[in-house]
Amino acid sequence: MKTVCKFATLMLMMLAFALHGFAATPLNLVRGVGGPVAANTSWSGYSNLALIPGAGLIPPASSTTVFYYGFTAGSQADITNMVLYTTARGSSTITAVTPVKYGGVSNPSIVLSNTSVCPVQPLSTGSPCFVRFDPLTLTLSALNDYYLVVYFTPSDSNNSSIGATVPQYLRSSLQGWYIGNVDETQLTVGQSIPSGNNGNQPYFLMFVMTD
Repeated sequence: MKTVCKFATLMLMMLAFALHGFAATPLNLVRGVGGPVAANTSWSGYSNLALIPGAGLIPPASSTTVFYYGFTAGSQADITNMVLYTTARGSSTITAVTPVKYGGVSNPSIVLSNTSVCPVQPLSTGSPCFVRFDPLTLTLSALNDYYLVVYFTPSDSNNSSIGATVPQYLRSSLQGWYIGNVDETQLTVGQSIPSGNNGNQPYFLMFVMTD
C-alpha cells in the first residue's frame, strides 16, 4: 500500500512540474513572422502600425500579452510613445487605448548596441535583434482587432539609422503599414484607426506571445 501511495505521490509531483513547465513556456498568440527577413531603414518621425487580427488568434487565451520588435540595424531607437488600440473585429472605431511600455515607460530609448539588449552584434538581416516589450495584463479576444502603434521620435539621428525587420514572405496573420510625420499614438476612444493597411507584411513586429 505504501508503495502504491509513494508511486501515486511521485506521479502527481511529476505532473505538477510538467504543468508548471508548460505554463511557463511562452506560446504564440498569433502566427508570428518566420523565415528570412529584409530591412527597411530610416524611421525618424514615422508612426508604425501593426494589426493583430482577432481572427488570427491561437487558443488558449492568455491573461498576458507580450510584443517582440525586430531590428536589423542601428545603435539606438528613440521612441516618443507606444499604444495598443482595440476595435471591434472588422471595425476601425477605437474602443480602448492601452499604453505599451519598455523598461516601464512608453517613451523609451532602446540601446541596440548594448549586448544585454541585443547579444549578437552587429545587427543585420542575418542576425536581427528581437526586443521584448513589457508584458501587458491583457487577454486578447477573437471578437476584437488590435493595433500596436509606435511613434519614432522625429528629427532624431538615431532613428535615421535604425532598421526594421520585414519578412520576405507573408506567412503571418500580422499586417502592417506606416505613416510619416504624424504621431498616430494620440488617438482616443471613438476615433478611427488611420487608413493605409493594404494587407502588407508587418514592420518590426515579429511575435505576439504569452510571455
